[in-house]
Amino acid sequence: MPAHVAESDSTPDPTGPTDPTGATDPADPLAHERAHLAASRAALRGMREDVQALDIRDVTANWVNAEVLQAQIDDRIKALADLSHTPLFFGRLDYLHAVGGELAEGADGERFYIGRRHVHDAAGDPMVIDWRAPVSQPYYQASRTNPQDVGLRRRFGYTGGELTAYEDEHLTDPAEAEHTSRLLQTEIERPRVGPMRDIVATIQPEQDEIVRSGLGGTVCVQGGPGTGKTAVGLHRVAFLLYAHRERLARTGTLVIGPNRSFLHYIEQVLPALGELEVKQATVDDLVRTGVEVRGEDEAATAVVKGDARMAEVLRRAIRSHVTAPVEPVVVVRGSRRWRVPAYEIQEMVDELLARDMRYGAAHEALPQRIAHAVLVRMEEAGEAPDDRVQNSVARNPAVKAAVKAVWPAVDPAKVVLRLLSDAEFLAAHAGGLLTEDEQKRLLWAKPARSVKSAKWSAADAVLIDEAGDLVARTHSLGHVVLDEAQDLSPMQYRAVGRRCSTGSATVLGDLAQGTTPWSTESWGEALFHLGKADAVVEELTAGFRVPREVIAYASRLLPAISPGLAAVESVRESPGSLAVREVPGGTDELDAAVVAACEESLRHEGSIGLIAADARIPVLGAALEAAGHAYLSPGEETTAASRLTLVPASLAKGLEYDYVVLDEPAAVVDGEPDERTGLRRLYVALTRAVSGLIVLHAAPLPEALVQS
Repeated sequence: MPAHVAESDSTPDPTGPTDPTGATDPADPLAHERAHLAASRAALRGMREDVQALDIRDVTANWVNAEVLQAQIDDRIKALADLSHTPLFFGRLDYLHAVGGELAEGADGERFYIGRRHVHDAAGDPMVIDWRAPVSQPYYQASRTNPQDVGLRRRFGYTGGELTAYEDEHLTDPAEAEHTSRLLQTEIERPRVGPMRDIVATIQPEQDEIVRSGLGGTVCVQGGPGTGKTAVGLHRVAFLLYAHRERLARTGTLVIGPNRSFLHYIEQVLPALGELEVKQATVDDLVRTGVEVRGEDEAATAVVKGDARMAEVLRRAIRSHVTAPVEPVVVVRGSRRWRVPAYEIQEMVDELLARDMRYGAAHEALPQRIAHAVLVRMEEAGEAPDDRVQNSVARNPAVKAAVKAVWPAVDPAKVVLRLLSDAEFLAAHAGGLLTEDEQKRLLWAKPARSVKSAKWSAADAVLIDEAGDLVARTHSLGHVVLDEAQDLSPMQYRAVGRRCSTGSATVLGDLAQGTTPWSTESWGEALFHLGKADAVVEELTAGFRVPREVIAYASRLLPAISPGLAAVESVRESPGSLAVREVPGGTDELDAAVVAACEESLRHEGSIGLIAADARIPVLGAALEAAGHAYLSPGEETTAASRLTLVPASLAKGLEYDYVVLDEPAAVVDGEPDERTGLRRLYVALTRAVSGLIVLHAAPLPEALVQS
């Protein structure tokens, strides 16, 4: 017996699916489900109104508490918003037996509606179960070989926010044939306009296992184009906030993306799941504190600055400020003089150095050590000093002068400035670590006079951040998601690792899409620099978004860009989704062909991305405008009226469009500093299409892309 599928214009099932208790749905199952949806929406409104009606005037001790509590209430009201375009529930589970545990109490028998958030009625009985709850997991994991006590799994289809279809799987019925869910496939392939959507209704079993992995460990997800790694990372954050809300509310969570366009693209996923407190940033955002980035490094220089050896260079440079004491410390209190000899101070310094404390912490500890030595002498002389006396001695001018001479305060930015400006200072601390050529690459041709006047680069800001952590510990969050991680340098990994040194991380990326000269060659190396060498590495190889023909074409590049990496196996067959067209003539003919291809793509539903080498963007922009076509820039939200985005190849990573027109692959490759990086950039550009890809070229295609 095939799985039952019903749509709004189809003949209702005369019997309707039955629940495990033997009762039957009304004659029109679709009407019954719509009624439950309407009742659930009403219940959600009731929950929101209950929060809005809270009166906190008599429950707070002061205005500060009132402000904090009101902010929490406001956040709760936002989280309970009913988004009309977002289905309140997307599935249903009918269990064969009673489900034990607290979640089942008060539920509608053994039937559970699975949705993006928990909804209960006025009596507190659940009407929709949060997809993250344990009782919801079989919706993603149950199968015919392991039904997990689920008799019926029902998926719902929506059109414009209205429930219009449902589809059933009877997991314990041996007469029902195995089938591919049409509604699931339709949801995966649904045209996209606007920012990235959540995938909560379409999470696959292998993705669900990663999403629900525990907070205690770090997970690294290697996933090719279209495997859903970004969505998996975001949904893992949502799951962890559900399972460990109090802990993460204290310690914080952060999503790190490659650029602002990417963050704008994904920013609505977590709010759609009711999670409003997760912050987003780029690596540059994290480290650009206190300095203005106005310069840019040559690739070879940036590679050296991003090398992990720079951490030791900086450590040596910071510690070089510690000098041997040459005079004793003499503290005068009243009529008494207390003397701490230089050798004893040197012992204190040696101990602090041996403990490898952060420089700033040791700077604060040394005056207390000297003061303690004075107190010991006082006690030996028969006095009875207390902690107040020790603190007073630590602030004594003689002690402060000694500490300033022996262990002076340092400014991290000034240390980096000196390393990049003073050849002798750099050589003294890079000796045995960096070659002479590497040291020459680091030195500025025209040294800056001050921290403010320096034209710092992005890589310099990372060095200052490292130096800052050597002085004072960086605050650690509870969980960090790092997307497009393959593009980070070792020093950038260290910067991110500092932000989760006492927490955990979800690392997402694809080694084949590494498009920086310093991109990592292995996850083991990357995780070591991140400080998470014990992380579990998971690989997603099933593609759900990019058509099989498109991913197969792009995968021709893998032997050249990432030998040994498994190609993505797309589950989507879409004949005619790939067109590779050679354009005879010169630039004018190519420009015209590109505009025509965009017009062809615009006849389809969904978003259109025109991807080209960065140098070609102004020319193509002018060609589109001349043809009367307005276009968006990456990060600007597509709408039904404005669906065409002009995308520089350097910003294409992580973005998706229903249809992509790719201009001149050879120019994309030539726009990078080396061929491998260029081919990786091309691989990214080729895999941004969800429904169709048109490749246009006047110059010969890169040899690695030509089928042998």
